[in-house]
Amino acid sequence: MKKIATNMVMVVALTLSAQISAETTTNSKGDAAKGEEIAAGVCAGCHNADGNSIIPTNPSLAGQHAEYITKQLNDFKSIDGKPPKRNSPVMASMVAALSAEDMKNLGAYYAKQKANPGKASDDAALIKAGKILYHGGNIENGVPACASCHGPTGVGIPPVYPNLAGQHAEYTQSQLGLFNSGERANDNGVMQKVLARMNAQEKRAVSEYISGLR
Repeated sequence: MKKIATNMVMVVALTLSAQISAETTTNSKGDAAKGEEIAAGVCAGCHNADGNSIIPTNPSLAGQHAEYITKQLNDFKSIDGKPPKRNSPVMASMVAALSAEDMKNLGAYYAKQKANPGKASDDAALIKAGKILYHGGNIENGVPACASCHGPTGVGIPPVYPNLAGQHAEYTQSQLGLFNSGERANDNGVMQKVLARMNAQEKRAVSEYISGLR
């Protein structure tokens, strides 16, 4: 019962966090046409022209929430000489010359792009395990369902929780590892708490399941 109560508290906290963040997010919209120009010159080499990455280690951005993309771009950027919130030398160099407006424009552009279908593993047992974790969590270890924040179809809750559906399994698994090690953080610290309770096989399983959601 204690573990169930812990799960319930975490889910409520996640929901409240999403609501608060949504209410405080700026309503300013980016210009998708300008974002397309920036994407062609800066982002296409790694994420493809339309944001449908063909490199498994690079995330697909097509169809992602505009606000989420904008926030991540800001997190990669060093401000006033301070270390960026997200550590990536490659991305830091990409965003160095981008203005706040450029980042909003990129978010608007990628949000308008149609995401290609993802492809899950052929390992039926692995996908089944990932499905159980994604939709039901692991009560025994106090792991909440991924769906409580990212939705039953993986579309997320903008602007805080990203659209995961169809994302490359290799990329998702690498990010789960970064959250687990503390190399990547999110504002409310929930991902670190969740990943600390998941083993390597569970992370792989849920990553593969997510890749086939779309």
